[in-house]
Amino acid sequence: VQLQASGGGLVQAGGSLRLSCANSGRTLPNYAMGWFRQAPGKEREFVAAITWNGRSTIYADSVKGRFTISRDNAENTVYLQMNSLKPEDTAVYYCAADLYFRRQNDYAYWGQGTLVTVSS
Repeated sequence: VQLQASGGGLVQAGGSLRLSCANSGRTLPNYAMGWFRQAPGKEREFVAAITWNGRSTIYADSVKGRFTISRDNAENTVYLQMNSLKPEDTAVYYCAADLYFRRQNDYAYWGQGTLVTVSS
């Protein structure tokens, strides 16, 4: 399993970014996917997760209504659409995969992270 996150960058507050996470390794057809983030000096925190079939999603309260997680199993890719970005969204964003759909950050597989910086 090789998860590769991309799409991070510098954006002004109020702007949007779309993160992608592609799995170039062994296919994980029954795995839930999650996005987590870690801001400087803070612990890694849950952002969003989606079930293997895309039918259920969960979000952290801090991003609910602004972020949308989705997946394309045919492309082995999961996305995080981030709108109305705030400076407090600045962090390294990680994608992860696990058999269990949940908020806890002990997923089995992790990508390398992509940096999102939101300027005020």
